[in-house]
Amino acid sequence: MNTDNTLLNAVIGAVATIGLSFTGISPVLGGALAAYLDGGDTGNGLRVGAISGAIASLPVAAILLIAIVFLPFTGDLGIAVGGFLFVLLIVAMAVGYTVALSALGGALGSYLKAEL
Repeated sequence: MNTDNTLLNAVIGAVATIGLSFTGISPVLGGALAAYLDGGDTGNGLRVGAISGAIASLPVAAILLIAIVFLPFTGDLGIAVGGFLFVLLIVAMAVGYTVALSALGGALGSYLKAEL
């Protein structure tokens, strides 16, 4: 299945990332799958892997950002601001982790496509 639709391949990789989340290296596997399906060189593999990671991190970011809605109800401005910054930091780290490892997997997937 070698399609020219990069977004479709990235979505397939994102679904694989979410489905394989119990493995611990699911962003690498999802990015590798997306790049393998997409074909192309290493730069293209990095790009489609990063897109796959960004799509896969949307549910995590949405769940963590829901906490921001409830932080103003704490009653204390300091707790609300500190909690907002803490949640923002966790979301940034989770998205960065997923995108970076998916891009790494994308490079690996494009390498495997070229070799196999």
